[in-house]
Amino acid sequence: MASTVDVLPDRYANPRLIGSGGMGRIFHATDTELHRDVAVKVLAERYSHDQDVRARFRREARAAARLSGNPNIVTIFDVAEHEGRPMIVMEFLDGGSLEARVEGHDGCPPAQVFAWLAQAANALDAAHAAGVVHRDIKPANLLLDGQDRLHVGDFGIASAVGLDSFTETGTILGTAGYLSPEQARGERATAASDRYSLAVVGFELLAGERPFASGSTTVEAARHVNEPVPRIHRVQPELPATLDPVFQRALAKDPAHRYPTAAEFVAELRGALHEDAGTTGWILPAAPVPTAITAVRGPATAATLPPQGESRTPRTPRLVPLLVLLGVLLVAGIAAAFAATRSSTPQRKVSIPKAVTVVRTVTKPGRTIEQTVTAPAPPPATTPATSPTAPTGSTGAALNGEGYAKMQAGDYRGALPLLEQAVQRLEGTGSLAEAYADYNLAYTHYQLGRCTDVLALLNHSQQIQGPRTEITALRRDAQKACA
Repeated sequence: MASTVDVLPDRYANPRLIGSGGMGRIFHATDTELHRDVAVKVLAERYSHDQDVRARFRREARAAARLSGNPNIVTIFDVAEHEGRPMIVMEFLDGGSLEARVEGHDGCPPAQVFAWLAQAANALDAAHAAGVVHRDIKPANLLLDGQDRLHVGDFGIASAVGLDSFTETGTILGTAGYLSPEQARGERATAASDRYSLAVVGFELLAGERPFASGSTTVEAARHVNEPVPRIHRVQPELPATLDPVFQRALAKDPAHRYPTAAEFVAELRGALHEDAGTTGWILPAAPVPTAITAVRGPATAATLPPQGESRTPRTPRLVPLLVLLGVLLVAGIAAAFAATRSSTPQRKVSIPKAVTVVRTVTKPGRTIEQTVTAPAPPPATTPATSPTAPTGSTGAALNGEGYAKMQAGDYRGALPLLEQAVQRLEGTGSLAEAYADYNLAYTHYQLGRCTDVLALLNHSQQIQGPRTEITALRRDAQKACA
């Protein structure tokens, strides 16, 4: 066997073995002519003597090279031979493989999963449109760069050496967990097979294990063919049951019953995650009820925002001259007069609508609808209410649910201590419950006229569950009000 030093042409200096498998070895090296790091895949020696395999290898590599313009497909720089061994020179990605990144995890935050899946879907749909089928989608072939962006590698390699089905004994047993039923039966892989494998990856990223996992690769391949799709919320109870229909379709035994594109699968998955939020539903910040912040026109000033920890009664336009006066007094340094003026301001009655409109966006397979619920609005408060003490024995998710129920009734003061404890107890779990509690607490702070931690809570919620229109809307309004 050739040594590590002479397995590559002299142009590629300091080669270092970074991966190996049934189809070959991968080296990290420096391209001395172009002064850049590269990854070089060398076909396994046992295939290098087969002229048919070598011809397919070059043909498939060149087909994959045509896809290199896609930002989520590994760029191929060259297809060549050295010492009778076919090799592919491609970009080096320093983030490693998705396999290495998630090994040992019990499930990843949904926001990160959706980002990775969307990027993989973009690559697969582009390849399929160009007539290229990957045939071996698995975490080891999903590579990450330094910014955690995903790139799909090894397009066409499995096909080049005739390994696109489970029947090739002793060759791809390690990837049996990601094979489509048709591949496990020894049939030719298609674009639908790639989408099936991506769904297996998605299931594993969310639940922490593959849908048909087994200690035996043969048994696992057979389960893809014969067993019904397991319910993901039974594997990972924290995940909602609304994900099940999406995976039922994405992992259908019949390729014709699966999603027609990878992007559609990811979109349905993302929508289903939030379809039934239950007691952690979403209240849009653009509610018709005037509140301390939503009544502000333009950027808020220190005079229009309450001190930290204090709520305020919505102000009417008749207070504008008073605010101007306060500003003049503040400039003159008459702090005492400012305080006296503020304390002597009479309470003004504000007309509160008789109902609060709550809008929930619900995504179902094939359609998105909005549900509008009307609930009684609370009477205007003229004196601060006493905040109830949150139950000490409740779970974070239960506290969040109780807090949300008070939010729906417009009792934001009552919701505050419940949501604060919910966020505290759920902190660091990376769960959907934590994401919902963060959003609900941010919204409650917003409604009470507080700027403290609103943006931080929204950002953390989005990190866990991904972008939401509700988060974007509340962040926009809070940025305007709290500037």
